[in-house]
Amino acid sequence: MFGSAAVNVGCGLRRCRNVTRTIATVISGNKTSQQVRERLRRDVAEMKRRLPGFSPGLVVVQVGDREDSNLYISMKLKAAAQIGLHANLVRLPKTATEDEVLRCIAAVNENPEVHGLIVQLPLDSVHPIDTEKVTNAVAPEKDVDGLSSVNAGKLARGDLRDCFLPCTPSGCMELIATTGVSVAGRNAVVVGRSKIVGAPMHDLLLWNHATVTCCHSKTPDLAAHVGRADILVVGAGKAEMVRGDWIKEGAVVIDCGINHIPDSSRPSGTRVVGDVHYQSAKERAKFITPVPGGVGPMTVAMLMENTVKSAQQFLKNYRTGNWSVSCKKVKSQKPQPSDTQISHSWPGKPIGQLAKEVGLFPTEVELYGTGRAKVSLGVLKRLDKRPDGKYVVVTGIAPSPLGEGHSTTVLGLAQALGAHMNVSTIACVGQTSSPSSVGIRGGAVGGGYSQVIPIEEVILQPLGDSHAVSTASSLVLDTITAYSLYQCENSEVLFDLLVPLTGGHQTFSPSQLKRLQKLDIVKSDPSTLTNEERRRFVQLDINLKTKADRAVLEGEIRAVLSLSTSPQDLRHRLAKMVVADSQSGEPITIDDLGVSAVLALLLNRALKPCLMQTLEGTPAFLHMAHCSPSVMADKIALKLVGSQGFVVTDTAHGADVGLERFFNITCRSSGLQPDVVVLVATVRALKMHGGGPQIRAGFPLPVQYSQENLTLLVKGCSHLKKQVDNAMIHGLPVIVAVNTFSSDTEAELELVCNQARQAGVFDAVQCTNWSDGGAGALALAQSVQRAAETRRPFRFLYDLQMPITEKVEKVAQTMYGAKDVELSPKAKDKLDLYIKQGFGSFPVRIAKTHFSLSHDPKMKGVPTDFVLPVADIQANVGAGVLCVLVDTDCPEDPVWPWLRDSNDLYSNSH
Repeated sequence: MFGSAAVNVGCGLRRCRNVTRTIATVISGNKTSQQVRERLRRDVAEMKRRLPGFSPGLVVVQVGDREDSNLYISMKLKAAAQIGLHANLVRLPKTATEDEVLRCIAAVNENPEVHGLIVQLPLDSVHPIDTEKVTNAVAPEKDVDGLSSVNAGKLARGDLRDCFLPCTPSGCMELIATTGVSVAGRNAVVVGRSKIVGAPMHDLLLWNHATVTCCHSKTPDLAAHVGRADILVVGAGKAEMVRGDWIKEGAVVIDCGINHIPDSSRPSGTRVVGDVHYQSAKERAKFITPVPGGVGPMTVAMLMENTVKSAQQFLKNYRTGNWSVSCKKVKSQKPQPSDTQISHSWPGKPIGQLAKEVGLFPTEVELYGTGRAKVSLGVLKRLDKRPDGKYVVVTGIAPSPLGEGHSTTVLGLAQALGAHMNVSTIACVGQTSSPSSVGIRGGAVGGGYSQVIPIEEVILQPLGDSHAVSTASSLVLDTITAYSLYQCENSEVLFDLLVPLTGGHQTFSPSQLKRLQKLDIVKSDPSTLTNEERRRFVQLDINLKTKADRAVLEGEIRAVLSLSTSPQDLRHRLAKMVVADSQSGEPITIDDLGVSAVLALLLNRALKPCLMQTLEGTPAFLHMAHCSPSVMADKIALKLVGSQGFVVTDTAHGADVGLERFFNITCRSSGLQPDVVVLVATVRALKMHGGGPQIRAGFPLPVQYSQENLTLLVKGCSHLKKQVDNAMIHGLPVIVAVNTFSSDTEAELELVCNQARQAGVFDAVQCTNWSDGGAGALALAQSVQRAAETRRPFRFLYDLQMPITEKVEKVAQTMYGAKDVELSPKAKDKLDLYIKQGFGSFPVRIAKTHFSLSHDPKMKGVPTDFVLPVADIQANVGAGVLCVLVDTDCPEDPVWPWLRDSNDLYSNSH
């Protein structure tokens, strides 16, 4: 190929007939680069096999349209395609300014699907551009050219494993390695000191233990320096500058030059030569690279290798379900400080760091200061093929007005699994509502050494989700008012307001087309509607007496946010919400009002869960709660933790209320099936259910609750057994977690655990996570881990096709122990109406007190022989739920009104 005197690597030295001189072995860059590419192709295929849908990404940014640059870029794109990389060219015009180039680079830096970024030099722009500034704008972890100051600095310091090596010097080292000549201890000479070849080549040889001399244009007696080189690398940019008689006998010669010299024998009139005079050099060197076919192919191959390494490092840093979360083990103090003091005892790590630790990309988080971040819903699409983790739901017994520690147990369990057992775990708890944020039971985000931090951001600085809900409800009510004012006006005037001229003609919106379909008007051109059709279209004939109440409307919007499985589902549910009736009794929806798209836009951010951290540094999701944290929060968490991880989610209230709603409403909406149920109980609440005196928030506890009283406790355990039955009826393993207080005696705690085991639970353990953090819930975490391995079939309590009355009876009789259900005349009328409107297949949500199994909060223990009085039924069509309102006699306690609806079950009374 290169004359009869040249032979390939591997053939050894060969003497020509009648010639005594040695002939250099050709180091083939084409052959070596092909071997490198084949290895990279296998590496890429393995990455894609292990993570379906993943593909290493490379982007080349070019300014202008130089022919030589186009040639080099085409070579890079072709090589990328051969090994399976997803490569793109971003070409900016010659008129691009420096700012435009920097913005383009910044956008690629933030793209998690791109792992390698090349800025093709030179930058062919009519405007002055600082090449150094542009090169350094590339994120070091994506700088596969190895040209940024960060990577160059690491190379200069010898941090070869923590940087990208420039491609040409790296390729040269690969070629030297093929010769079998050891670099260590050799005299190496580098001719040229450019930032792309000479300087990094000097550093690479130096850190591979060669004695290196770097020569340049000011070096005197260059031939003498070259003559001492065992390894010679030339990248001076001068055609055939180094002559053969300069070279030491037996040297390894690497020629990095590419030059064009006149050659009349070639059709182009030129030929390509290197910086070394090849014909004379091969007479003295032992190994030599040709030009072309030497270093050039290796430069492209090493660029591909750097991109693959970047993708591998990216996967290592963002390995979903295989986390390396930095945690802090708490050291509890006696006497125990307040929750605020404990929260401030450790500032926590930056939330961006936690997001990276759990496998979230920078583009998937919206930072709110250093302690909170909204998580993009796009995570679900990215991890669509990733198996879900284990799903643990925490519930409890009917609590006292002080709460029994649901969320404290949720967070303690998550800390035990994550910080102490090194299992990928996310806790999901509902956002606080304003009342529970300042109530006797704390902030609904745990307490003591099992809490979400920083506490003031959780409670006093909301993310705006509640404000978005309030704004959305105001928009709906204002739209209803506007319609009622205009519906008596001329229909033509109202039609023109609703379908305004745009570009000289009128066009229906998607929601308006749906209304036409609902009215059986099969037309899409506004100009074709008759006067009567226009009147029917614009006049909703709203009966203002049926207009939704603001509180009810906000409650349903929260439920819609909690149950929605995607932005599309959110909009679909909002559109179906019934906000009033017409004069003829027909339901009027948000879609009829034409504001569903606006509401969805307003509420889209509220659909995203909020990432925070526990006191021990494990992740926690806070989100809009219905009867548990939102479907989106749980779904994203289950994907992030991976198949071996755990998601611990909270349900509001006891097993009779919160858990029943979670199973029969939330799980139907999400399609998720839990693996384990944890039921939280306290000695205090069980004594109350055993006949103990009334507990009133803000008043001292009666002495029976601070002294050992096994008689009361035994009676109260009948309530525990009933709630265990309520949890077990759905088929899942149940673990009782006894949340201990300082006044509990060992005899009392053992009695509760024994009674729970007699009821058939998987296990019953004591928890001290309020005072000891995750370490206090280790026994619970170990039991949960074992229970999750016992796969059991999950079942719903009732079939959706059952008549509504039978669903209500099923819940009341099975979960509450009621003898019967009695509907008021108003409830019966509503029932008939909703069946007529097609809502009969909705699940039911019975709104009753959570302080008792019955409708009467004064009836403790396990009440029987009572009739559940249903006062009213409301259809939450957007949520897809029939809300059954029970006639409840509220206690005189002034905190009752907000306690009834609070999602917080955390006690600050340890």
